[in-house]
Amino acid sequence: MQTEFLAGVSPTGPSHIVGASTGLAEIVKLARRAAAGDAKVLITGESGVGKDLVATEIHRFSPRRNGPFIAVNCAGLTETLLESELFGHVRGSFTGAYRDKIGKLEQADGGTLFLDEVGEMSLRMQAMLLRFLEQGEVQRVGSVRGTRRVDVRVVAATNRNLGERVAAGDFREDLLYRLRVIHIHVPALRDRRADVRPLIAHFASVRGRNAQFSDEAVTLLERYRWPGNVRELQNVVEQAIWQSGGEEIGAAHLPSCVSAVDQLLQVRERRRQVADDLYDALVTGGYCFWEHIHPLFLTRDITRHDIRELVRRGLQTTRGNYRGLLALFRMPAEDYQRFHNFLTAHGCKVEFREFRSTDSAPLRRRRSRALLAERATDESVRPGRDARA
Repeated sequence: MQTEFLAGVSPTGPSHIVGASTGLAEIVKLARRAAAGDAKVLITGESGVGKDLVATEIHRFSPRRNGPFIAVNCAGLTETLLESELFGHVRGSFTGAYRDKIGKLEQADGGTLFLDEVGEMSLRMQAMLLRFLEQGEVQRVGSVRGTRRVDVRVVAATNRNLGERVAAGDFREDLLYRLRVIHIHVPALRDRRADVRPLIAHFASVRGRNAQFSDEAVTLLERYRWPGNVRELQNVVEQAIWQSGGEEIGAAHLPSCVSAVDQLLQVRERRRQVADDLYDALVTGGYCFWEHIHPLFLTRDITRHDIRELVRRGLQTTRGNYRGLLALFRMPAEDYQRFHNFLTAHGCKVEFREFRSTDSAPLRRRRSRALLAERATDESVRPGRDARA
């Protein structure tokens, strides 16, 4: 994500975070308050919302602003490499250690260490980080010398629910308490749509062109759910500018996934049409089931009937093979059980055997019986999620 700008938030200096929503202004105020002290900060939020910018904001307005700001992506390194990256190592301590290396904790002495995706740390690395937070001492991997004390403020970020990770035994509860002295949650872009318009203008200006988005294009961008948040918006703006080839960017220059959502939400009177549009968006429009269809269901923009019709369309293509739906709906292979659990929990499972028959008459009879049963089920659950089903 690019550096951003939001004017008028604090008299002590401008922020580098773009936006016009009150929610984002509150985030900036929290970051400024957190910057005044040395307490550890945990920043949470979905991927792409700008957690790294909040961490940078805290450092820029802290007494440590003249010191180093060191960022480490905990998800991008294996356990062994992460240990070496944080604590450093001495020559010969392991294969490939051909020279001494200073760790990020030592490099951040007198400044701030930003641990991005801290929720992906192994339990062993969590224990080592906890010990550092309590003692403030660093010992390089393979070193026989004593430890060195460093003065580092730790700011961590994650897109995972650490409470659930603790309950599952995948994250240390004592480490969570240590990291979450101050907690800042960054809302998703769909929950602060007032930020979309200034972000569009910012990303267009970064491209170095006098690009102007039409009102229709901006309206579509404001209505889109942005599963990839600000990072996805940046990519869409750059793609639309490239697609237009000129200064005027209209709705036709936007990716199909953006315009498809608007079309889906306007076709409520024909359920079958909604399922057809969803299917086309998945198969040819670049949609992913978990990123695009699932959020529409959770917000009741589509119903369980629409999901069942979508699954039927897929099973017709795969000849009743549920595993084939994973690739068709752009889901990873390991999501097979998760997908089944979702369909079962919401009553969206469809009998696959009818799609393996070559006799069209029995297929039509079985499908008619299934539709009647589903309609009776939907009627029995009103009011509820499917009050509009």
